[in-house]
Amino acid sequence: MADLDDIVGRLGLIAEDLADAALDRLRRNAAAVRAGGEPDEDLAAEEKRITRARRAVEKAAILLGDPSTATFDEGP
Repeated sequence: MADLDDIVGRLGLIAEDLADAALDRLRRNAAAVRAGGEPDEDLAAEEKRITRARRAVEKAAILLGDPSTATFDEGP
C-alpha cells in the first residue's frame, strides 16, 4: 500500500497546484473587470477546465486512498 499512499500524496499536490492555477485565472479576470474591462471568456473557460481537472484528480485520490469514504460531487 505504500506505493498507493505515495500516489495519493502526489495527487493531492497536483490538486493543490490546479486549485492555484484556477484561482490565478479568476484573479486575472477580476483584475481586468476592476480596471474597467470586460471579462475574458477564454480565461473563464480555462478556469472551468482547470477546476474540472482538479475535481477529477481529487476523486482519484479519494478512490485510491479509501474508497469507502468516496463521497464526491459529480458536478461540472
